[in-house]
Amino acid sequence: MDMLKEMNEALNYIEGNLENQIDLAEVAKRAYCSEYHFKRLFSLLSGITISEYIRRRRLTLAALELKEQHVKVIDIAMKYGYQSPDAFSRAFQNFHGVTPTLAKKPEQSLKVYPRMSFQLTIRGGVEMKYRIVEREPFQVVGVKYEVEMVNEILSPTYEDMIANVGESGLNELATISRGEPHGVVHVSANYSESIEGKATFEQYIGAVTTEEIEKYETLKIPSLLWAVFEVDGDWTQVEEQWQRIYSEWLPLSSYELAEGPEILASKEQKSEIWIAIKKKG
Repeated sequence: MDMLKEMNEALNYIEGNLENQIDLAEVAKRAYCSEYHFKRLFSLLSGITISEYIRRRRLTLAALELKEQHVKVIDIAMKYGYQSPDAFSRAFQNFHGVTPTLAKKPEQSLKVYPRMSFQLTIRGGVEMKYRIVEREPFQVVGVKYEVEMVNEILSPTYEDMIANVGESGLNELATISRGEPHGVVHVSANYSESIEGKATFEQYIGAVTTEEIEKYETLKIPSLLWAVFEVDGDWTQVEEQWQRIYSEWLPLSSYELAEGPEILASKEQKSEIWIAIKKKG
């Protein structure tokens, strides 16, 4: 529960400083966690990056202020951190669909992006099966993709990545699996965000093995503590369980996210989600 309180304290700090330069390290400090932990947790809980959230909130407030006829566009641009009216105009039009000048008209409709708050939702006692695993260093060998997430859209998409590997490629990867998590694994690693709100990460479709295979990339994973969650069902159940891990299990546990990859291992209707964790404090 404290985790949600701390996340909301960080959002309160952001809301009070939208007109100022916001240091995300300071924001994370308000949530009593590392900058990596805060960025990743915010993105997983909300579906957008923290930088994109700040951008949308600023453009929402800017639109409200532009309705005051005596306000100049350049003053609003500078107030919300844009270095030029052109940069502000481009960002404003991308979000609202109209230029700042048109936005000043009383009859012009604009978008509003409300401030967020995090809450614990009780959904009626659906069990979650998990175990805590301390794993020695291991490696994943497979196909690697550089992925960008902009406005909640992935490029390339997971569908494109899977299609590119193909059924024969997935079967080959399954045959080289030599350790836990077993079978074909989907690994997201080296997550980062830019101040423009774009998130990037590496996506591997591969297998845990000791082999070195020339045509594949290799991801070395250090010794970490893992929370491993079992999922029965299709991709819909996997996505739902993934969200519940961050919104229900993590806030009530004695753990927090560690800087490490996230792993999904699936075979038929059985899956495991591996999340790197560490003890709080």
